[in-house]
Amino acid sequence: MGIVNSILRLFTWWDGQTIGTQIFTARKGVKVGEDAQGNRFYETRDGKRRWVIYNGEIEASRIDANWHGWLHHTFDTPPSEAPLPHKPWEQPHQENLTGTVLAYAPPGSLRRAAPVPRADYEAWRPE
Repeated sequence: MGIVNSILRLFTWWDGQTIGTQIFTARKGVKVGEDAQGNRFYETRDGKRRWVIYNGEIEASRIDANWHGWLHHTFDTPPSEAPLPHKPWEQPHQENLTGTVLAYAPPGSLRRAAPVPRADYEAWRPE
C-alpha cells in the first residue's frame, strides 16, 4: 500500500474501511466469518456490536439475507456456524441493480434496446 492510498483512507469511507474502522476492528473486533463475496464480518467480544468490512464497493445490497439477519441481531448464531436452511425455490442473492445497465426495464420502456411497438396504441401527433 502506497502513501497515496494511506492518505486517501484518512478521508474516504466509500472505498473500503477507514483507518478509524481498521483500528477499532484490530482492538475490539473478533472475526466471525466471511461471505461468498469476500466481505468480512466482525463483532465485539461482548457481542453487542456487529459490523462488516466490504470487499470492494460499499453497497449494502451486496450482503445476503443470512448475514443481514445476523448483523441486525435477528439471529444470534452467525451463518458461518449455523447456515439457514434454504427452500428449493429460493434464488441466489443478487445485489441491487437499480441505476445500472442491468436494471430491469419493463416491455415498452425507453431504456430497452429496442422497445416493443404496441399494436393497440397510436401516439398522439399534433397537427
